[in-house]
Amino acid sequence: MSNTLSYVHGASGQALIGQTIGRYFDEACARHAGQEALVVRHQNVRLSYAELRLKVDALACGLRRLGLAPGERVGLWSQNNHEWALAQFATAKAGLVLVNINPAYRRSELEYALNKVGCRALILSPAFKSSDYLAMLADLAPELAHCEPGLLRAHRLPSLEIVVRLGAERSPGMLNFGDLLAPPGRDELAELAELGERLQFDDPINIQFTSGTTGNPKGATLSHHNILNNGFFVGEAIRLRAGDRVCIPVPLYHCFGMVMGNLGCLTHGATMVYPSEAFEPLAVLQAVAEERCTASYGVPTMFIAQLDHPDFARFDLSSLRTGIMAGSPCPIEVMKRVIDKMNMAEVTIAYGMTETSPVSFQSGADDSIERRVSTVGRVQPHCEVKIVDNEGRIVPRGTPGELCTRGYSVMLGYWGDEARTAEAIDKAGWMHTGDIAVIDDEGFCNIVGRIKDMVIRGGENIYPREIEEFIYTHPKVLDVQVVGVPDPKYGEELCAWIIVRDGQRLTEDEVRAFCQGQIAHYKIPRYISFVESFPMTVTGKIQKFQIREKMKQTLGLLDSATA
Repeated sequence: MSNTLSYVHGASGQALIGQTIGRYFDEACARHAGQEALVVRHQNVRLSYAELRLKVDALACGLRRLGLAPGERVGLWSQNNHEWALAQFATAKAGLVLVNINPAYRRSELEYALNKVGCRALILSPAFKSSDYLAMLADLAPELAHCEPGLLRAHRLPSLEIVVRLGAERSPGMLNFGDLLAPPGRDELAELAELGERLQFDDPINIQFTSGTTGNPKGATLSHHNILNNGFFVGEAIRLRAGDRVCIPVPLYHCFGMVMGNLGCLTHGATMVYPSEAFEPLAVLQAVAEERCTASYGVPTMFIAQLDHPDFARFDLSSLRTGIMAGSPCPIEVMKRVIDKMNMAEVTIAYGMTETSPVSFQSGADDSIERRVSTVGRVQPHCEVKIVDNEGRIVPRGTPGELCTRGYSVMLGYWGDEARTAEAIDKAGWMHTGDIAVIDDEGFCNIVGRIKDMVIRGGENIYPREIEEFIYTHPKVLDVQVVGVPDPKYGEELCAWIIVRDGQRLTEDEVRAFCQGQIAHYKIPRYISFVESFPMTVTGKIQKFQIREKMKQTLGLLDSATA
């Protein structure tokens, strides 16, 4: 055990960007004017940086024309499309706070989000998958049917006045997105530029709701400084450069898409490529091959779906060089296959959370494959991290504890919720992540689990991640998740959910025999269940609490645990 304490600081000769997103955007568009900025394959949209600037300026002026003032909140409820990107940059230029609304939200969640942060305007897609957004909004605000567009007075949504819909069709009480793209006058552009001089990089610019497993979602409030810099340094870690083409199949409403994707591309003069409105493995493979993408992003389940697609071998992925795998822990074997089969030799793993803009640790393109697959790399530039015990004391290197981070990336707070902000960010400015991590002598970090996911069986602390990594090496296993369930004798017992590879058969006895003698007996799952899929958030995060609840019901463990 090392005597060195688990504290690391990302000292860097590369200065932080001290600009607002709007100011930086204008300069980047001038610098890369002729370069392709945005390719949206499902909408047949291709914009150079110069063309993107014109559309973004038009939209920023269009939003101001509606009377929206700096600091007011604009909700965006949509799948991935070019309008999303325009709204992201235009709200930043107009000093408006963009509120990302999860495409999977239903009525009550929409109502909560709009009211929690007081959205004055909402931009929405008509529908997506099984969600009829227009119908849901009409249920919440029947007053739309009779109001003048822009003058909504809804009983259940008291702050919402302006509703803007995507698409060419007209809806009662709503403006159309296209209406806001009318060419701005010279005076409007001059006023927009003058506003840009007044905006400060510490101003709030974005609210993202983080889904807690208990209680209502919290609105993590992020500044220009938070997300512009994080996008830049994440891009640096994968050696992004002007002319690179980045395939972005992850949702834009989440930090992975809008920060690591869009802002990472903007800060490096790279091209944003959206393969489809939501993740489809075939669309990603087609986009990479036909657009000659040099980088691709995704959560591990996305890469698994691509690698296991029956047509995978048909696609020429030789243009790929780099990319990012993040969002949830990456199985080692998946990482090896991505490097080997997808030519992503410089792919990196990133770790973070919405509240930290999001990335705090990232592996380097030069790190050995072993390091890249077994850790989340080293601390990001300009960030500090410490690992602490239950009393808040920094633990020695190699000892597990809670990961806390501090620096430019830590959010301004949870919108309108000082109590929950104070629970998350302590008096010294440290964000408490709730993740259990270990930092080794060389500064590499390994996330061993969530504080709430740790299983305590008969007094033994068990980290499900370790068992998942082992079971994943079984040739018949496609994916695996391990959780703790109540047990009257040991307090908790282990349960594994396994997705078996197509065409294979696997039994509980085979899995246990595979584990026997390889991992400690108390780490071998008592319960094994073979499933088709895992409950997931839209961003690809596995919802372990749902697995736990389902198993408690299936096994009738509620009674035994409380008896």
